[in-house]
Formats: sequence, C-alpha cells, structure tokens
Amino acid sequence: MSQVIFYARVSTVEQNLDHQVTQAESAGYKIDRVVSDHGISGVKSMLKERPEGKRLFDILRAGDVLLVRWIDRLGRNYRDVTDTIRELMRMGVIVKTVINNMIFDGSTTDPMQQAVRDSLIAFMSASAQAQVEVTKATQKAGIAAAKARGTKYRGRKPSYDREMLEMVLDGFAVSMRVCEIMKATGLSRQAILRIRADPDGARRIVGRWG
Repeated sequence: MSQVIFYARVSTVEQNLDHQVTQAESAGYKIDRVVSDHGISGVKSMLKERPEGKRLFDILRAGDVLLVRWIDRLGRNYRDVTDTIRELMRMGVIVKTVINNMIFDGSTTDPMQQAVRDSLIAFMSASAQAQVEVTKATQKAGIAAAKARGTKYRGRKPSYDREMLEMVLDGFAVSMRVCEIMKATGLSRQAILRIRADPDGARRIVGRWG
C-alpha cells in the first residue's frame, strides 16, 4: 500500500517543523509519516548523506509520494537535486511540493511531458542554488558594510534574548518537556532544540547582539 511521506530539512532557528507539516496538511495532503533532518545544510550535504535523508531511501517504495515544502528542502546544489529527483523517479516514487503543488512523476511516457518535467526540475534546482549564492553575496555585503562602519558583523539576529535563553536552559535543568518550554517562552521547538544542542554557541550568539 502506497504512503505519503513528508520530508523536512530544518536548518535554522527560524524554521519550524510543525509549521511545515501544518502548511502541508492545510494544502489538503494526508501525511502518513514525517521524516526530518535538523541543523543540516542543504548546500554541504546531499539527501543521501543526511541521517534521516539516508533512511528515506530505505523507507520509500514504488508508488509512494515524497512530499516536501519546496525543492530546496532536498538540497541547494543544482547537480545534487536533479540527480536526487531522477533517482527517486527511477525508484517509482512521485515527488510533490506543497508550494505550487509541483508533481514529478517518472511514469510519464509522453516525450513532450517528459521534456516539460525535466525542464522544471532543472529550473527549480538551479533556483535553489541561485538563492544560496544571493544569500552569500548579501552576507558578504553586510560584512563589508560593517567593516566600513568600524563595527563587527553579528550574523543573523536570534529569535531569543538572554533572558529567554536562560529560561530554556533552566527548563531543561529541571526536566521540563520541550512543549512546556515552548509554552513558557513562545519559542519554536527547533529554536529550543538548537539551544539544548549547543548552549555555549547560543550564548555567544546572544552576546554578539547584546
């Protein structure tokens, strides 16, 4: 029996797994299983190299639907993403996106439909990589501007301040559950998990922003 598997790559504090799943369900998808990788860069890792991404290829079967919010969740490198989607289609897996409801189905036999499908895969994969390059260029410009002002580039502003950070750490110290800490602080699950994984790094980030 075929199933719909939702895959999420949550790479930053601002991104939220629950939000991505809710968005998919609101679009009308009935999800049978959720698989997610956390704190993973789509630029530096192929889907098969990620802990849960690797497991996807063991789970998926012909006729299954792999649902992602957008193609960039599979990766941010043109060649990697196109190769990944083609391999999935060869396995008989249908790849769908929540945004714009794009469908990539390897069972298509009409040559014109194949050409349109392959062109879309190439375009969307190229767009994912281009977005990364634009972000890098923006960061470089920010660093250069900060240097010109005689200040230090502080990176992306965190979603929490020092007080909220300590509330999270205190919550874990007394064995509070993540959902309870979320309710107390208003932070996302991912932000809280990132703090728990690297409290010293979180303190450094907050310190840079005063």
